[in-house]
Amino acid sequence: MLKSLTIRQIALIDEAQITFHHGLQVLTGETGAGKSIVVDSVNLILGGRADREMIRSGAERASVEAVFDIDKNEAAKTFLENENIEFDDSLIIIYREITTAGKNTCRICGVLVPLSKLRELSGMLMDLHGQSEHQFLANPEKHLSYLDQTGDRTHRLLLEKTKESCDRFLNNHREYAKLIRKSENKDEKIESLERDLILLKKAHIHPGEAQSLAEKRKEIETAVKKNETFKQIRQALSGDDGEKACLQNLKDITILLKSIKEEKQSAISQLSDKCESLYYELEEVAYQINLLSDHYNSDSDDLEKTDKRLELIHRLEYKFKTDADKLPALECKIAEDLSLLRDLGTQTEAMASEHKKLLAEYRKNARDLTESRLKLAIEFENKMMKELSDLGMGSTLFKVLFKTNENGKPLMPTPEGDDRIEFMIAPNPGEPLKPLSKIASGGELSRIMLALKAIESARTGVDSMVFDEIDTGISGRMAQIVAEKMITISRSKQVICVTHLPQIAASADYHFLVSKHVSQQRTNTSITELNQKGRIEEVSRMISGADGITSESIEYGARLLNAASSMKSQK
Repeated sequence: MLKSLTIRQIALIDEAQITFHHGLQVLTGETGAGKSIVVDSVNLILGGRADREMIRSGAERASVEAVFDIDKNEAAKTFLENENIEFDDSLIIIYREITTAGKNTCRICGVLVPLSKLRELSGMLMDLHGQSEHQFLANPEKHLSYLDQTGDRTHRLLLEKTKESCDRFLNNHREYAKLIRKSENKDEKIESLERDLILLKKAHIHPGEAQSLAEKRKEIETAVKKNETFKQIRQALSGDDGEKACLQNLKDITILLKSIKEEKQSAISQLSDKCESLYYELEEVAYQINLLSDHYNSDSDDLEKTDKRLELIHRLEYKFKTDADKLPALECKIAEDLSLLRDLGTQTEAMASEHKKLLAEYRKNARDLTESRLKLAIEFENKMMKELSDLGMGSTLFKVLFKTNENGKPLMPTPEGDDRIEFMIAPNPGEPLKPLSKIASGGELSRIMLALKAIESARTGVDSMVFDEIDTGISGRMAQIVAEKMITISRSKQVICVTHLPQIAASADYHFLVSKHVSQQRTNTSITELNQKGRIEEVSRMISGADGITSESIEYGARLLNAASSMKSQK
């Protein structure tokens, strides 16, 4: 049960705290006063979508804090224990904060939790019926879940079994489809892979080989360049083809100088000695050049082989659109794919057998689920017509239509089973059944939704229900009937209802007025719990509408409150 709700900086609310009670409590107020802000705040606590537009203008953050009493809620206690969240015997605090920067914080008893966990827990604490749920009711695709929600534990186990068997089948079906696609043009694929594998095996590329060959080629080019230089130097020093070279010329010069030299210290003698010395030094240079030339001597065939190898690697890179170092791994992958393709027939046969087995398992579970739904539908129809009778639609015929596939072929398995249903209704005697979405008026949809919620409240473990304008399209005598049904639900559940009907407001155990006022040039929404006098005045306002409160409306409002109090005390 929701004990209290604290709202800070949400829309027009600066800060407001509401203390809730057991039984039926209503929120009323003029249009635009901010009743929807309270509902939106409850929705935030339940894990609903957080919109930064909800934050009050001028504020950087907004928050909602709710205190719940879970004394009799074993499901919630088990959840908290499983999540290792400490709590006292009965009270827990849920906190949610949103910021203009987009930050979203959720805490349960002070422990930071992901939004998914908050939603999981909130589903055990409270059921919120928003105005948009009428649209879901009018959508046939949602009807199956409404029916399933009325099922017992055995039915829920069938739902789980059907979903699990469907998941297993669909996983197998996807893999089986892949094998079938692979089987298309299998022989051509095998031939292509065999050619590629032969090509890669023959090439026998090693990881790092391309880089190694590139470095080797660079070394060979450097050696060739140096060797050519040394060749030119040898040519200059020693000469070829009968041409005199540097050494021979220097030797001839030395001989000539010796032939004309004079005494030892003469200038000619000194030149002769220098030339002779230069000759021997240059001869040593020629000798060293020959040694270096031999060292850098490179085989042109080696360069050609390296270039051919690199060219082969580049062709393979281009063909397979991959890096050279990945070619060895590609060779292994092609070999594996080839092996799988060759063994594809055996795999497909095994997968087909499994496919058939899993489909049979699913169909059996789906048939069992259909049988359970057919029985459930009869119970559901009877309960709905009883509830609708209580709500002033006693002559209404309500049926659950099980649709058949038009082409007669089985449907593709789904997690929900093979059933497609639609709620059918005949509000007036003698009229044929028609789809709910095609015939029900706004008021009828509201009462049908209330009937569904009444059935749900009788079986669900959730002990708090919120109705946001469940009375749409209802007035007059029907309003009193709906009010009585709300009273009935509130005997076992906490019911919080946003309403515009005085009959429902008068039937409440507690009444909260939502109003707005301007203070210091800011509009603020406040929520006030009304005393008996305040309740009479507010119900009177709801009766009078635009005419304003009159003595007649005051008197009628008081009678409504007294009548509701008398009715509740008699039951």
